[in-house]
Amino acid sequence: MQRIGLFGGSFDPVHLGHLLVAQAAREELQLSRLFFIPAAQSPFKPDLAPAPPEQRLRLLRLALAGRPGCAIDEQEINRGGVSYTIDTVRDCVRRFPGAQLFYLIGADHVPLLPRWRDAGDLAGLVEFVVIPRPGGVVAPFPAPFRGRALAGFPLGVSSSQIRERVKAGLPIDLLVGAAVAESIHNNRLYL
Repeated sequence: MQRIGLFGGSFDPVHLGHLLVAQAAREELQLSRLFFIPAAQSPFKPDLAPAPPEQRLRLLRLALAGRPGCAIDEQEINRGGVSYTIDTVRDCVRRFPGAQLFYLIGADHVPLLPRWRDAGDLAGLVEFVVIPRPGGVVAPFPAPFRGRALAGFPLGVSSSQIRERVKAGLPIDLLVGAAVAESIHNNRLYL
């Protein structure tokens, strides 16, 4: 049976914390593949307009170059509008029949799961995997959701911190990697 990880988010921009999560998930869950799924628009951040999709995809391609077992799934970008996890998961169930699906989420989303679109259906289709924040506590899963927490590599860095550092003219290369930092600089993103 295939074990497939789904890692959704804005990735605005992708950073080393995301890559460490991907590595921990691949190892701890023994994943066959892990898909990074950039959202067109997060339903939880309706007032935050992310960088253009083509820019975020470029940064993801740079960050994932040479990382076996990781790929980009562009379906939410291609659909446009608000990105709902249930639509993505249903598509993955169709594309990977019989696979066991794991959906990675930040610890702050666990209490909100019952408010996600078609929450009952979603709970039956995937096992959730929580990405803990350093020093944070993972809330128990509300019924009918099931899941576990990743053990490895929590890193206290966020995309919003990186955007703030870019605006302030501070270096970001150690937080995003040299190729991603160069692309952000060359394309004048987040200024």
